[in-house]
Amino acid sequence: MSSPFGTWPSPFAPDLIAASSPRIDGAAFVGEDIWWGESVPSEGGRLTVRSSSGAEILPAPWSARSRVHEYGGGSWTADAEGTLFFVDAKDQRVYRMRRGDDPVPLTPAGAAHGGLRLQNGRLFAVREDLSVDPHQRGIVEIPTDGSAADEPALVTVIVQGESFYAHPALSPDGTRTAWVEWSGERMPWQRASLVLSDGTRRTELPTRAALQPEWTDDDEILYSDDPSGRWALHRQRVEGLRAVSSAEQIDDADADTGYGLWVLGNRWYRPLTDGRIVAVRTNGRDEVVVMERDGSARLIPVPADGHVSVDDVAGSRVLLSGNSSSAAPGVWCVDVDSGDIEVVAGATPSDPTWMRPASEILLDGAHGPVHAFAYEPVNPSTAAADDELPPYIVLVHGGPTAHVTGAASAAIAFWTSRGIGVLDVNYGGSTGYGRAYRERLDGGWGVVDVDDVVAAAHGLADAGLADPDRIAIRGGSAGGWTVLSSLVRGGTFAAGISRYGVADLRMLSEHSHDFEANYIEGLVGPLPDAEAVYIDRSPLTHVDRIDVPVLLMQGAEDRVVPPSQSEAIRDALAQRGVEHEYVLYTGEGHGFRASETIVDALERELAFLGRVFGFTPAR
Repeated sequence: MSSPFGTWPSPFAPDLIAASSPRIDGAAFVGEDIWWGESVPSEGGRLTVRSSSGAEILPAPWSARSRVHEYGGGSWTADAEGTLFFVDAKDQRVYRMRRGDDPVPLTPAGAAHGGLRLQNGRLFAVREDLSVDPHQRGIVEIPTDGSAADEPALVTVIVQGESFYAHPALSPDGTRTAWVEWSGERMPWQRASLVLSDGTRRTELPTRAALQPEWTDDDEILYSDDPSGRWALHRQRVEGLRAVSSAEQIDDADADTGYGLWVLGNRWYRPLTDGRIVAVRTNGRDEVVVMERDGSARLIPVPADGHVSVDDVAGSRVLLSGNSSSAAPGVWCVDVDSGDIEVVAGATPSDPTWMRPASEILLDGAHGPVHAFAYEPVNPSTAAADDELPPYIVLVHGGPTAHVTGAASAAIAFWTSRGIGVLDVNYGGSTGYGRAYRERLDGGWGVVDVDDVVAAAHGLADAGLADPDRIAIRGGSAGGWTVLSSLVRGGTFAAGISRYGVADLRMLSEHSHDFEANYIEGLVGPLPDAEAVYIDRSPLTHVDRIDVPVLLMQGAEDRVVPPSQSEAIRDALAQRGVEHEYVLYTGEGHGFRASETIVDALERELAFLGRVFGFTPAR
């Protein structure tokens, strides 16, 4: 059957997308079971914990979600007997829930917790208290018997201050703790220290941007660092708190083991008891390898190849969670010796007749090569006329220090199955391609990212793959900033969709939370010296240059990019009579989690593009 692009009938309805888009949040071996965290879109995005036995471990209305550093992570852990420890989304206290019992609080009210880690029966967490001035953060040990719930002094402070902390790791003999620490003046991917402490003294090991310390024995610690420009695994011998030799880099692959430390729960490698290491290597997409002591590596052919986390190990078995270019997000159990791969949760294989794997492409840009993933329109029962070129959406990820991996998803198939292509761009500043690519954006936010997405769109059109008059751009948060900045530039995109996008840099700087207080200064310049740059680059300053339709969507409870940002653009467009639509979603924060929000947003986006591009979507 022949039908114009955009009008193809599709089984990927908005409610199906909402139901098929749970987030996986870690996994663990618990006795004979495997547990994993999973969001429930139909319950407002509540994060539950499920078991391979079929049971839901954390019942409604409880939700495991941390707000430490605003982005949270590491909101639950469990012991071998099946006791769950989790951070409650509402009050940010840590709770214990034994099998068959109700949750009981382990920490006093007030502070937020995240990055939970249980080692040798001892529970550690990253703690953040924004109720005091200056704000305090640190790493604490929490008694698991509940004694500290009403006695704050019983919580042991491992380290505390105005800096930021992550990845507590206890030495096997229980006498020392290692962690990652960075000043608020830098982001952790710029500069982060590896610290060792025995409770009275501390030592900072010489690192550049350390990640995830792990003790292999009392005299050796592993960590990832990027002195060579790629995050790679290093081995450090220590005596007490003293390094007794230079750190040994044990992996020289042209790939990263690690990425931007936005959330606290990710693990990019795990040591096995026999000295081998299971690690993730990222160069656009991920691969998982087993590394020997001599640094040689063997690829594990697991479907997971995007944002993979090595969540737990038990003997030769490893739990991996993440995305895949050939399946839905999931959890896999891999035996690194036998090669057996078991799907634990999710990971439904994608149907290539409805969604072909994304093509990894490299485009020429003003600042160097631009990486992207292209998803072509595909529908097994429908095709367009031979002389018609498809419309495309250029997707811009948030962060901006983040990356996309070409993952398969029903959210992408929602567009491609209807005859609308998708180009997902890792513009300069993205992770996954080394420090030099990441630092391309330093001082150039609003310039480099815009140049790169514009170059990607032109490259797609010049190759005859997309209709140059029907290319839209869509992004959220920092991606929304690039959307609006690109529309101000003009001449490339026929429409823009901004989800909770940044419109005014000075406004963002004023409302920025602690974690990102100095982030913008690295991307644009220090205030007040660079105030003129902040004004000139802000889309709100030049909103009079936007002359194409714009769809603005915003969470009412967003504390990262408050509604005032989108509303300022809305008001300016309204004054000039530019076609636009503004939607405010009650109860949503920085990112849409509720199923009704996901459904409504997709329906509005499709209808919006239909109006702009001149097609009527199939019912």
